[in-house]
Amino acid sequence: MSRRTSKGVFQLEIYKGTSAFSGIAIGKILYYHRGEYQIRQSMVDNVKKELDRLDNARTAVKNQIQHMYKNGAPLPKEQELTLKRQLKLLSGGSFQRAVESMITTEKVSAAYAVQTTRDELANVFRKLEDEAVKEQIENIREISELLIGAMGGSHARINLGDEPVILAAEQLSPNELLEMNKASLLAVVMHQGSVISHVSIMAKSMEVPTLVEVEIQKEWDGHMAIVDGYTGTLYIDPEPELLKEYEIRHAADKEEREELLRLRNQKDITADGKEIKLLANIGNLDDLNTVLYYGAAGIGLLRSEFQYLGRENYPRENELFRAYKKIAEGMADRPAVIRTVDLGADRQAEYMAIPDEVNPMMGNRGIRLCLDRKKMFKAQLRAIYRASAYGNINLMYPMITSEDELDEIEKLIREVKKGLDEKNIPYKNIRTGIMIETPAAVMISEELGKRVDFLSLGTNDLTQYTLAMDRQNLLLKDKYNDHHPALVKMIRMVTEAGHKSGCEVYICGELAADSNLTEAFIQMGVDGLSVVPACVLPVRKAIRSSYADEANRPAEEVKEK
Repeated sequence: MSRRTSKGVFQLEIYKGTSAFSGIAIGKILYYHRGEYQIRQSMVDNVKKELDRLDNARTAVKNQIQHMYKNGAPLPKEQELTLKRQLKLLSGGSFQRAVESMITTEKVSAAYAVQTTRDELANVFRKLEDEAVKEQIENIREISELLIGAMGGSHARINLGDEPVILAAEQLSPNELLEMNKASLLAVVMHQGSVISHVSIMAKSMEVPTLVEVEIQKEWDGHMAIVDGYTGTLYIDPEPELLKEYEIRHAADKEEREELLRLRNQKDITADGKEIKLLANIGNLDDLNTVLYYGAAGIGLLRSEFQYLGRENYPRENELFRAYKKIAEGMADRPAVIRTVDLGADRQAEYMAIPDEVNPMMGNRGIRLCLDRKKMFKAQLRAIYRASAYGNINLMYPMITSEDELDEIEKLIREVKKGLDEKNIPYKNIRTGIMIETPAAVMISEELGKRVDFLSLGTNDLTQYTLAMDRQNLLLKDKYNDHHPALVKMIRMVTEAGHKSGCEVYICGELAADSNLTEAFIQMGVDGLSVVPACVLPVRKAIRSSYADEANRPAEEVKEK
């Protein structure tokens, strides 16, 4: 806690937290406490009018969330899921029914019914440790705040002021963070949350130094502070010597980032001359310019789910085609790997009416769902093949576990090509690949490799399926190990099997962005890495300092190593 001397002067205080995103920030703290609406109970005469107010508020909030989803900053997968779950809450379910029932039976205002239902649900489930329930309650709280605001309250927004600040808060929602002016935000320090929470991932995408699990105090407001995102340390009222030290470190940190920018147009080639393909993962069309800005060799993974989620019905073939055509033209001769839609599990839309499953991560998802819904799948395949005439489009299938699935896919592709030929619609022969995301795919990777042009290791799903651990389960955060020896061995197995079968091998999961492993992957023989655009330059730097063959390392570097 902060302390005063006998003269009332604040002394240095040091607090340890957990770093969610590295970097150094120096500035004054702005303490933020999320205010809540308190609405008095009042009887209403016109129940229908209140139900209409609720319905209008739902529509307004839906539009607001969809706007953030479609037109805001590029969102990581986890944040996309949060917004989609909030949209689902607004589309029906027990929460909405409870609110409507209270309005009808107790004849209270819509705003009061929302507030009361929210509080009752939070009270009932407050002692539960289940992370999924906690997340759902937090989504209900946030949706409730937005609904009440749309019905006459003032929506809670954070005014960061005229000068950039370090924001300190007990908790923040991803939506709150999304609405902030990034230029005014030096760093974020929170009490609640974790490294893998939605808001932490959002802060990472904004490249804002972030600490979590810090005991926040409102007395910090207006005080000078230092955030060290490398060590997870917060300094309150730093002494001049410490402040000077961190000013130097901050300048060096900034210089290092600027140095990385000088690598934008450099080749991805190792110190001993081996070329490595460095590609980018993107989740929507807004990321295209970022891919080109950082000088990636192309798109190694386009998550095509963005066209299917956050909407009321299936996208039409022409809509899909226009998006893929834009990608093809934007990338020109650079490859653009489009992964066919990976729906099911935690990526669902109301209109799809996907049945509830006890364990959806192990259920009817990815290619399984596509092969069950061939009309949807063929529409996407036709759109991709039509767009291939305008650039270097590649095709990749998710969650493949057997050659039988490839047999079905190839049959559908023959039908698609026949239909295009009959209408004289031009297309190219597309390079195809599959995601290696399950232990089953690892074990038959040589056989699979003979059927396609490339294999791409999706280490996110492969890790959780190998370890039998949900990577988003906070109870397992200290046990979840994406550097597990079994995973490293699997990567080596797939690389060897792929090359034996005559195809290229890539890594496109989060592990690909770990620059500490770059050289190890290269020495395994991996042909390329695909990472989020913000990680292209750090990985490029790691590639250029790596040796594909340890025998080529200079003697002086061997000694240092």
